[in-house]
Amino acid sequence: MSRMSPASRPSQTEGAWARLVLGALLLGGLLVPKAAVGSVTPESRLVHTFSIVGFDPANGDLGVAVASKFFAVGSVVPWAEAGVGAVATQAAANTTFGPKGLALLRMGIPAEDAMKALLAADAGREQRQVGIVDATGGAATFTGKDCQTWAGGLTGKNWSAQGNILVSRATVEALGKTFESTKGELAERLMAALEAGDAAGGDSRGHQSAALIVVRKDGGYRALSDRYIDLRVDDAKEPIVELRRLVSVALANAWMQHAYTLTEKGQHDEALAEIGRAIKARPDEKELLYHRACMLARAGRKDEALADLGAALRAVPSLAKQAQTDTDLVSLRSDPRFRSLVGRPSAP
Repeated sequence: MSRMSPASRPSQTEGAWARLVLGALLLGGLLVPKAAVGSVTPESRLVHTFSIVGFDPANGDLGVAVASKFFAVGSVVPWAEAGVGAVATQAAANTTFGPKGLALLRMGIPAEDAMKALLAADAGREQRQVGIVDATGGAATFTGKDCQTWAGGLTGKNWSAQGNILVSRATVEALGKTFESTKGELAERLMAALEAGDAAGGDSRGHQSAALIVVRKDGGYRALSDRYIDLRVDDAKEPIVELRRLVSVALANAWMQHAYTLTEKGQHDEALAEIGRAIKARPDEKELLYHRACMLARAGRKDEALADLGAALRAVPSLAKQAQTDTDLVSLRSDPRFRSLVGRPSAP
């Protein structure tokens, strides 16, 4: 299923190859000189963490989930670009590995070779820990020999898992095994893996922060960006528990937004299936019934729309004012049942 990463320097042959790649990049102005990268020295507050980097070949999603006894770990470790790859940089984290790793992957360089190139240019590599997955599912992980124990990494098809200052290697094993066995979207699989890694021991110092990012082509708000899921819990007693809550909210919102996109395209059955996923994920969020009422109204299913609208307004009465002028509900305005629910509607 997987293999343990070596905690050693790249070989002379590998290093020579990597320097050639870096030389070409330097000519293009993509990377800073080797001396500047090597100047990133170990810090007193290292990013001790466990993370999983993953790829979903079904839809091209790429992402990272991470947890640590470290403030705002999401501001340091995870990096991802749709159609390119994802990187986790931790321990004495060299944060330049994020953008520079993505630059290498963007050129079509596989994950393992991108890793070699990054490490060859970094004099502080033995304090680093890195996981990379490219847009074909190729994966690589590295743990420097000076990382604090327990430290190590594993890779499998479409994923890389790594951690340092852990209770044991069981955390990394649980990350990979759970990622492979979990069904659903990439965000759900990454979240399940993070929870399993924590249950297996996690960071030996406890909890403080967690983060999860998933990128998808045009997956952001109104399809104007690739930032599909981007969540951080910077300082909390139970950051993984809170991250799970946020992931559920974020996915339900993403499914709702996608349902509206499908509605605009006239794909009503598909839209209703998508909003149905959101409602199932968050049954206590009655405002979702309002959104389904809008979609049902546009699909010409008035009775069902009015039933959902009534349930939504009973739970959230303040929605009545919005309903009076909502153009998605225009087909309902002449119905006496609509008027009894929302009061006198405004003119179209």
